[in-house]
Amino acid sequence: MEQLAKYKIVFWDFDGVILDSNKIRTEGFRVVLKNYSIDAVEKLIEFHEINGGLSRYVKFDFFFKKILNQEPDKEVIAGLCDEFSKIMRELLSNRDYLIADTNSYIKQFYKDQVFYITSGSDQEELRYLCEQLGIQDYFKGIFGSPTPKNVNVATVIESNRLLKSDCCLIGDSINDKEAADANNIEFVGYNFI
Repeated sequence: MEQLAKYKIVFWDFDGVILDSNKIRTEGFRVVLKNYSIDAVEKLIEFHEINGGLSRYVKFDFFFKKILNQEPDKEVIAGLCDEFSKIMRELLSNRDYLIADTNSYIKQFYKDQVFYITSGSDQEELRYLCEQLGIQDYFKGIFGSPTPKNVNVATVIESNRLLKSDCCLIGDSINDKEAADANNIEFVGYNFI
């Protein structure tokens, strides 16, 4: 974490970086897709685990288009997203899931650096979880889907006229690295393979 001290602005991914939630989110997909074939759901799980930083909207769209070979019904996807969000709000409001080293750093340095959350998780759910977890005040902004992460990062940089050399994005997935690369800012991997 010491390498982050040189940046004035840090964009934090949420799942797997601030909150140990990846396994719970994976199970959430299994629960909301329980009426579909196990093989199809497991293909989605594989896609989800490779693309952790993508939003559920993209993942459900992929599920219908690429796995089931169906034109996705927007109302069905909206219903799945709502059900998924209800489950996540209930299960992820537990402070025991906060990742200790990350949250220790955030609490120690939020007055010295400017922190944002940029996540593939649903924005309203993300803000709710941060409030329930008592961490919302450490961040200047909390941004999530349906707006893609790279767009949220670009919007913050442009609207605040930030120097890209002052910024980094810390994340745990290839999608996080792609969002950093798309904005020409440094990427710092956290449990990144």
